[in-house]
Parts: sequence; structure tokens; C-alpha cells
Amino acid sequence: MPDPVAAVSGNGDDTQTLIVVFLRGAADGLTLVPPIEDENYYRARPRISVPKQDAIPLNGFFGLHALLKPLKRLWDDGHLAIVHAAGTEDDSRSHFDAQDFMEHGGVAGGGWLGRFLRFRDRPPQSPLSAVALGKKFPECLRGAPSVTVMQSMDDFSLQPKAVGAKQPSPNPDQLIGGLERLYAGQRDLLAGAGRDTLQALSRIERMRASVYHPENGALYGKDNFSLGLRQAAQLIKARVGLEAVSLDLEGWDSHFTQSTVMNPLMTTLATGLAAFYADLGPAVERTTVMVMTEFGRRVQENSSFGTDHGMGSVMLLIGGGILGRKVIGKWPGLAADFLTGPGDLQVVHNYRNVLAPILTRQGAGPYLRTIFPDFALEPLPLY
Repeated sequence: MPDPVAAVSGNGDDTQTLIVVFLRGAADGLTLVPPIEDENYYRARPRISVPKQDAIPLNGFFGLHALLKPLKRLWDDGHLAIVHAAGTEDDSRSHFDAQDFMEHGGVAGGGWLGRFLRFRDRPPQSPLSAVALGKKFPECLRGAPSVTVMQSMDDFSLQPKAVGAKQPSPNPDQLIGGLERLYAGQRDLLAGAGRDTLQALSRIERMRASVYHPENGALYGKDNFSLGLRQAAQLIKARVGLEAVSLDLEGWDSHFTQSTVMNPLMTTLATGLAAFYADLGPAVERTTVMVMTEFGRRVQENSSFGTDHGMGSVMLLIGGGILGRKVIGKWPGLAADFLTGPGDLQVVHNYRNVLAPILTRQGAGPYLRTIFPDFALEPLPLY
């Protein structure tokens, strides 16, 4: 009997998957990964800094916020690396402008992840090569050959939903058969998208027919973020040819009472990522998770126990091959003379220089200049 999982896609175990987690609202990297040996940090934030004794030590200089403790296992396993003082050259400090700039990969048409999927060395082999887990089509995936947008697999179906009034329901099999015949002889873009959608429907239906059980003691939360990661793990292990996933965790804008805003989000982030990591097991070696945000927060705390819009923040990198147990790159320091603008952490590491080695590992080859036009890349040593 053939392997029922391999029969879903035929792509085997060769596919590398990139999970892009966007922390929308400008997450404060100085709280997520505080520089606990930089005295300027404590001078700038006498009331809201992470106490040195409460942080989880990493490398003798930086620590993890205590609520990110579930990620310490990933660090100890060598599967977590951190890039601090990261971000973009956009200095608008506008959520909308900064997110748009970052997702487009600069001032360019379409999204950087969409361009990668279109121009890398090999063409997409699966209608589920790119999945956006949420309600919206993310800008980073604009221009991708095909993208499946869904909140959950239960939403991605032609099965009729119950309605108040009794009325005849269309037969999904008949409807799909009719659409297959309609698209079969056509060669335009609409027909291609239709065929991809029907293939995605078929593969998701097969997966939905069986109950998914997370492995290795993974305990996901009941929030949408954890649900999205759970479904990403299911798709990766089902070998459906998944290459890119976009997933958001919103609400990080912390002008007022920063701990009230960030604490539940940090718990959600750490719980979800730790469960995903455990659930993947050996599949982590062909998976990369990149956690990013549009910009960081002002170094100095404000009068409302919060922080205002800043520049540099932090990026988390999880997965196989990563130079783990490291805070990669240069730390510019928090002394007043080293800050930028009205008092912000410098952006020393442009996010495109973090993405470039990841995309190269996944087949970007000679196309990096097309993926990130008008930018002189200096890739960080991540592998």
C-alpha cells in the first residue's frame, strides 16, 4: 500500500518551508530581548525595564524576557538565533508606511516573498506552496504564483453551511466536477488559478478527513496564533509542498502601560512557537521561522509607563541549520551619542540582509537582486 501522506503531494521531504511571523504594532525588542548588561538601558527605563534578575540569561550580555522562557529550549538546542538592532531604513515611524515598506521589500511592486516564489530557481510544484493564515491577503505575498488564504482548514471548503431557511444545497462533488471540466481546456490566468484552488481543496479535504494529533508533547494554545502554527505544522508534516507561510500576531503598540500590552502577547508568542517547534520534531531541519516587526520603540520610557515609536527592534530566527545560541551582529549601544533620531536604537542590521541568506538556502540563487531591487545586500552569516 502506498504511503498515504506522500500521496498527498508527491514532493517528498525536500521542500524547505519559511514561516514569516509578523508582530504588527511595533514590538519592543528591548523588552523581548533586553540588554541586561547595558546600564544605559536601565537609566532610560527606570520603571519598565526588565530586571536583570528576572531575565533569562543568553550570552552574558542579552537575556530573554521571563515570559519567553519556553523559547529557551530552542536556544539550548541550537535552533534559535537572534538579530538585534534590526529593521528598515524607513524612518516614518508610521505603522502603515513601515509595514508596507517592509512587506514590499522596499519601494517595489508586489511583495518580497511573492517575488521569491516567482523568480527562485524552481517553479512552484504545489497549489499549497504559499499559505496565508488569517483573514487578509498579506502584502509580502503579492505577486506569488498562487496563494491560499484561510483562517483554518474548516473554512477552506465548498461544503454548504447551515442557513436559517431550508433550501436545496448544491452537491459539492458535482460543483467541483463542473469546475474541473470548465478549467481543463483553458490556458489563461483565471483558469490556472481555478485549477490550483481545486487542487488545494482536494488536498485539504484529505487532511481534514483525519484527526490531527500534535506530536512530542506539543501543547498549543487555543488562540488564533497557536491555531495557525498548528495548521502550519500539519501541512509541513503532510508534505503538501508548503514553501511559505505568512502569519500575524497583532496588538504590539505599547504607548501606555507597556507590560499590560506586551505580557499576554509574549505569552502567546512563546507558547505557540515552542509548541510548533516540539510538534515538528525532525521536520524542524527543513523549516525556518522568522519573527519580525515593522520597527521598535523609543529607548526612553514615556510618562505613561510605555514607549513611543522608534527604529531598531529584534528579529528571531528558528530552524534547521541556523547558527543557534547566538545574538548575531553588532550591538550599537544605548548611550545617548549612539542613538538615532529623537532617541531610538539604531538599525544596524537591515532586515533584507537577514532574509537574503535564508532565501538563498531555499533556492533564491541569482535572483536576490530581483527580490530586493535597489538595495546593496550584505547578507548576515546565519548558517
